[in-house]
Amino acid sequence: MTAARKTTVALTPDAAPFAIRAERASDVVAREALLDACFGDNRHLRTCQRLRDGRAPAEGLALSAMRQGRLVGTVRLWHVSAGGIPALMLGPLAVEGSSRKLGVGVALVDHALAAAKARGHRAVILLGDALYYARFGFSAARTGELSLPGPYEHDRLLGLELREGALDGAWGMIVATGAPLPKPKASRARKALLMPHVA
Repeated sequence: MTAARKTTVALTPDAAPFAIRAERASDVVAREALLDACFGDNRHLRTCQRLRDGRAPAEGLALSAMRQGRLVGTVRLWHVSAGGIPALMLGPLAVEGSSRKLGVGVALVDHALAAAKARGHRAVILLGDALYYARFGFSAARTGELSLPGPYEHDRLLGLELREGALDGAWGMIVATGAPLPKPKASRARKALLMPHVA
């Protein structure tokens, strides 16, 4: 078991502090623009996106990093089944270019893991750079028998147990289990147009 570590962010005199907070509805446009800038136009075609499409992130586990009143980083966690074992999938993690040397990404992951553990979640899985995520305790040690629904590099499938033994026996396909996104409600005016008129 690996505990999420606490990170102190060192601020240089010319660097403004940043704050991590729960994602808000007002963050959506800036978050989508940041994800486009970080991952490109084809980000919706990535394998892990299949686990997020049409799903809501896990409650309380969508975070934004704010600096000087604007969104500079984002991370979300999603409910999945790791071969029948309940877990969370972390991603995407994105940080705006000029804020990358401030520790925003590390702070977002630290906050997300601490929040997940506090909410009683037992394991987190992600697809990412093993060297970067090793600092948080992620490794491929418990994910060797798991797979994703699409192409991916197997050595980038990493796991972290928030409770010891949480991924024991994890085997098979990782599938989405999160709540579906609510369907947009039609406006009353549109509903009135669609309703048959009674004479």
